[in-house]
Parts: sequence; C-alpha cells; structure tokens
Amino acid sequence: MGYWGYYVVGRSERPLGECATVEGVRGELTLLERRPDGWQVWECPSDGSQDVGNMNALAEETGAPALFGFVLDSDCVVVEAAAPKSGAWTTCLGRAAMAGYLADADLTVDDYFLEPRDAAERAVAWAAESGRRARTAALLDVLTADAEPSAEELFFRLLDRLGVLPQ
Repeated sequence: MGYWGYYVVGRSERPLGECATVEGVRGELTLLERRPDGWQVWECPSDGSQDVGNMNALAEETGAPALFGFVLDSDCVVVEAAAPKSGAWTTCLGRAAMAGYLADADLTVDDYFLEPRDAAERAVAWAAESGRRARTAALLDVLTADAEPSAEELFFRLLDRLGVLPQ
C-alpha cells in the first residue's frame, strides 16, 4: 500500500501549521521541508476524510500563492492551487491512474480537472504571481507523466518546475 495524504505548500514568514486555514488538522500537520524565500512544505497523512482547509483561504491568509496536493495510494495526486490575484485552479498528476479512481463514479478525469495544457497555463500564472518563472513545456511534461516511481515524486517535480525549488 502506498502513501495517502496531503501536502500543503505555501510561503509565509510564520509556520503554515499555525494558519487559521489549517486549524482542523493542526495537530496532524508536520513540517516536511523549508525552501528558499519562505516556502514551506507540510505533510498530513490522511485517507481524504479530513478537511485540511481551503487553498483560497490559505492564499488569502498568507498573501501568497498556495498549493495542496492530495496523494492517493502513491498512484496519483489531486492538485489544488490558488493565488490572491490569479485565482484558483485544480488538476491532477498521474491522469491514467486517476481515471481508475473515478471509474466507479462514471465520471472522467476531464469532468473534474483541467486538461494538462490549461493547467500548465494556470500554473505559469501561479508561478509568476509568486515571483517565479515557469515554462509551459516543462510543466506539461509533469502534467502528462505517469506517476513513476511514485505520485509523491511527481508532485515534488511539479513544485520544482513551478520554481519552488529546494535549498
């Protein structure tokens, strides 16, 4: 069995775990890593039944872009992102695997998530609002890739391509 849980990514002077937005899971959030310019990555193992808050509210509370990633059994990731000016968008990583999770609901990946090209364009705007430069082609590579060897690694590759680079 793979990993199930959330990654909460944002930029703030204070720890994201102290934000009112994530109050419902405050005791379960763990700082995974700090990145340059105040970026933080927090982790919350979960089966999806917990409410980690709202990325729009987190972006508003911190005054900076925010991003949540919900990993399903290391197979795929639901990505929700928001920025104070450019707004919210949702996509997924590991689209083929995500299609399998949605099959029982008689819905398709495109019913729920932005298509890769649209998501890449929104991601470029998100990165620009955070003071980073992202390339559409590099983001498309991640947005259309299979989650090999894991969805978690694909999620962190997305962060890198958004310019939220590790130290």
